Amino acid sequence: MADTHVVLKGGKRPAMADAERVRELPPSAPVTATLSLRGPALPDPGPALSREEFERDYAAHADDIAAVKQTLERFGLRIEQESAVSRSVIVSGTAGQIEEAFRPGLGVYRSARQGEFRGREGEIQIPAELDGLITGVFGLDQRRVARRSSAAGDAGGKALGAGHTPFGPADLERHYRFPAAASVDETIAIAEFGGGFFDDDLAAYCARFGRRPPRVTVTPLNLHPLSRDDISALPAADQETALAESREVTMDVEIVAGLCPGAHIIVYFATFDQKGWVDVLNAMISGNPDAAVVLSVSWGLAEDGPGWSAAARTAINERLHAASVMGITVCAASGDDGASDQVNDGRAHVHFPASSPYVLSVGGTMLDGAKEVVWWEDPGEGTTGGRGGSSGGGVSVEFPRPAWQTMPIASLNPNSISGRIVPDVAALAGSPLYELVVDGKPTPTGGTSAATPLWAALVARITALRRPRASPAFLAPLLYQASPGARRRAFTDITRGSNQTPHVRGYAATPGYDAVSGWGVPDGQALIGCL
Repeated sequence: MADTHVVLKGGKRPAMADAERVRELPPSAPVTATLSLRGPALPDPGPALSREEFERDYAAHADDIAAVKQTLERFGLRIEQESAVSRSVIVSGTAGQIEEAFRPGLGVYRSARQGEFRGREGEIQIPAELDGLITGVFGLDQRRVARRSSAAGDAGGKALGAGHTPFGPADLERHYRFPAAASVDETIAIAEFGGGFFDDDLAAYCARFGRRPPRVTVTPLNLHPLSRDDISALPAADQETALAESREVTMDVEIVAGLCPGAHIIVYFATFDQKGWVDVLNAMISGNPDAAVVLSVSWGLAEDGPGWSAAARTAINERLHAASVMGITVCAASGDDGASDQVNDGRAHVHFPASSPYVLSVGGTMLDGAKEVVWWEDPGEGTTGGRGGSSGGGVSVEFPRPAWQTMPIASLNPNSISGRIVPDVAALAGSPLYELVVDGKPTPTGGTSAATPLWAALVARITALRRPRASPAFLAPLLYQASPGARRRAFTDITRGSNQTPHVRGYAATPGYDAVSGWGVPDGQALIGCL
């Protein structure tokens, strides 16, 4: 009798080096999964399509969705949500029903870093009649594939900012010549994969700097943000992690709020596994709860690290592609650990999703006196004590170089592809840092995690000023296609510094475009003309 299942291409997960399988998952345990479905090939980004135009021409076909639902309901699975525009279906059921439908071999794993979590290793299978219809199944394995870090207020290198105090929003506006905006009537989305949002800190920040408060919509997708009481109730070992992640959320929201007075800010909260990434991008593509012009993503992981499955990279990249076709610019941090990106194998690595050709990848700088240089703090990567770090950047080994990137920059890795170069642009990540309000107190912080919401805010301001003459547009290729003269006016070139680490020599800043600071840091007013 023929087998009723086939192996899902790209779904293989390796065993985790730092985790062990401790027991089987009870068959009655609840499981929810997000399925990615096939759809028409997407066009190159160009004039933005409306969501209605995109759904008409590029959504999943209704017959495919119906076939998936009908087949999986036979296994007892419940259809929780379907979306043609994001090409996805969310299903839930017991672990036993999931085993029958997808044969993942679920178990409970334990690692020192993550504690106990549901996981799997090896291949995943799908019902044979859905072969080619389902392209990914996410949420069965809960291993962590999202991390971020920031430059703490007492980080090394602070002396390089001698003569400067941490920058508030007015300082950033002056430094990068933001176009004037008494109010920004745009929607800006932020992706978060942990922590909580505390509106009293945001209110204190806006009051401290005299900024009109934004309208914030907290949108839990498959994760509810933590309250301070929630954090206090956690085991002591977990409290600092939750507080650190909450500080990162605070940083994202306050930087955007300070630079986009009165804007609508959507803060998505999702789990830090592959399902969380797909769910955030599905919500953004669907315009849930509102249509954003830009998404800020300060999280990521080395693109070729063992955490990602090939199917997840593809699903995330397809959704980023869809966003770019709709004219949404996704700003993604290039990482805070230099050219090794916390993979210490002697090879150079770049951050994902920053390495996707459908994002605006953001690197980091710092001030050395009056001059802006590449952000680098000894030893060029984060350390246990919270010191160190540098701008991520380099050449992708997973994504081919897009046609609009014509620079002859080669990978440091022998026999590598001519891949997408990271980053596209840069902004302040190190000294003198950003002045925020955290737990009611002034707190300086930074990292490419801070440079990214700054760029998201700048994109939103420029979009607001260009309406109604021009619709929102995916920004990255436009920067490369601009005339050299317009680009020279729109950017301050960063020509000093590198992102070397103890494990790899890294890439150096050079005159013109380079693989550590991109085109450089913005002159916001001139950037409007560049576009």
